[in-house]
Amino acid sequence: MNKILFFAHLRDEAGHESVEIEVAGKTVAELKQIVAEKYGVQKLDTSMTAINEEFSSNDEVIKEGDTIAFIPPVSGG
Repeated sequence: MNKILFFAHLRDEAGHESVEIEVAGKTVAELKQIVAEKYGVQKLDTSMTAINEEFSSNDEVIKEGDTIAFIPPVSGG
């Protein structure tokens, strides 16, 4: 099982701060597609992805027990 964390506006879109789903063996790109379809979260292509608190690319393969975080770009001043 994998824990998926949503930050900022992605949390609002998903309706959850985190969810647990089984995505071991899938790539980050595949996970983004699953999340978009299942939770209605859009614009994941512009978000940073971290696996176990380390930024990762779309071709990174997720392992059992990994925690994945989606972090959108943030602006401020």
